[in-house]
Amino acid sequence: MLKIRLIVGLSVLMIGALFLSACGATPADITPTLTFNPDEIRTQAVGTFAADLTLTAFAAPSDTPAATLTPLATFTPLATSTGGIALGSTAPAATASCYGLAFVSDVTIPDNTPVNAGQSFTKTWKVKNSGSCAWDAGFKFAFVSGNQMGGTAYTLPSTVAAGAVTDISVAMTAPNTAGTVRGDWRMQNVSGQFFGDQVYVQVVVGGGAAATNTGAAATSTTAPATATATSTP
Repeated sequence: MLKIRLIVGLSVLMIGALFLSACGATPADITPTLTFNPDEIRTQAVGTFAADLTLTAFAAPSDTPAATLTPLATFTPLATSTGGIALGSTAPAATASCYGLAFVSDVTIPDNTPVNAGQSFTKTWKVKNSGSCAWDAGFKFAFVSGNQMGGTAYTLPSTVAAGAVTDISVAMTAPNTAGTVRGDWRMQNVSGQFFGDQVYVQVVVGGGAAATNTGAAATSTTAPATATATSTP
């Protein structure tokens, strides 16, 4: 930049000399006397350099402050699954699928047995453990729907092996209302899960000669799996 300005200045002086010569000036008049002062040249150079720096500073883009970054939300780590159960799933009931019960026959109070209003009787079913697992002591044969007729859940007192046949009895009392009455029952394991066939008792209150097996105690016996079903739920 400094060199360009010096060249421009010399060019102006030369043009002025040529102009004076054209106007009739003597060689002495048109010959300039150039007096160079080193200090002045340095001062001009420094001033020119400072001016260039100022212009450069104005031309240069200003630094824009960086945008403030908002921290990402902190996520709580998912719980680690244990025991081989996938996250978000429910643990399956232990060996629930190996339990089974199949109805074999009505031992007492066949379907539509006539009873008197308020009469006590004992319903006994013959059932088979049709699963691959034994029924443990503590399993319950429980009411599920219909008319319970005063019956209470029967609790197995001992184990019933897979494939074994057993009798299950529940003491009941006929209601005082005449008509056909039915109650549905089913086996459940110690976790409260029902399994196997749903069996029922169905009587006709006030429908003729009353049943004679009244007040028999509830029992459960096991026998080889040889009985054939005579009725279905």
